[in-house]
Amino acid sequence: MTTPAKPRPIGIIACSAEGAALCYRTVCAEGARVLGAHAHPEVALHSQSLADYVTCIERDDWVGVARLMLDSAHKLAAIGAEVLICPDNTIHQAMPHVLPHSPRPWLHIAEVVAAEAAARGYRCVGLTGTRWLVDSAVYPAGYVRPSADERDEVHRIIMDELVKGEFKPASVAVLQGVIDHLRSAGCDAVVLGCTEIPLVISDANSSLPTLDSTRLLARAALRAAMHELVAR
Repeated sequence: MTTPAKPRPIGIIACSAEGAALCYRTVCAEGARVLGAHAHPEVALHSQSLADYVTCIERDDWVGVARLMLDSAHKLAAIGAEVLICPDNTIHQAMPHVLPHSPRPWLHIAEVVAAEAAARGYRCVGLTGTRWLVDSAVYPAGYVRPSADERDEVHRIIMDELVKGEFKPASVAVLQGVIDHLRSAGCDAVVLGCTEIPLVISDANSSLPTLDSTRLLARAALRAAMHELVAR
């Protein structure tokens, strides 16, 4: 009697708690839809202190960010993770320093989002997220960025509220206003490029169709985990 094949274990390199928790919940909930009631791939999560990441980011030390990510990656690989993901857009700036030294393959959140945008036929995509992300090259240069003042305000909402699990109606209205401006600029979709933004913004309250980076990454990880299983 053969043992049923199992999905490959997923390792989540966490940065901020709220985004990582949403990613984890999505893997588990959507895994059950494919694998059966209560079933999902084995999932392990490792988190450094968010303060350590912020310290490195604020001094533009992406090698330091990569060290933190790789420390988590090695710990996850040591307990069996085969597919690695990081549900944090900003720290993907360190990926050029991470990938050459990684013990396991990664899915890149911006590549997952870009593939979904292309599959849905979007031609002009807006980008929201921390100032660190929006000012970076993690997403394609052609993505439309908010104004400098809007970037600062969105950054404040993310770092002072959302990562702490604080969801204020006034801040949701600010985020909606930023998306409205992106729509006025000709965008036909918007990337929710901070992994906490999907906790307060969705297609239900956005004037543009949303590309939810957190859930899209979780679904891509689920597909990767099940790839060999499906192939059999």
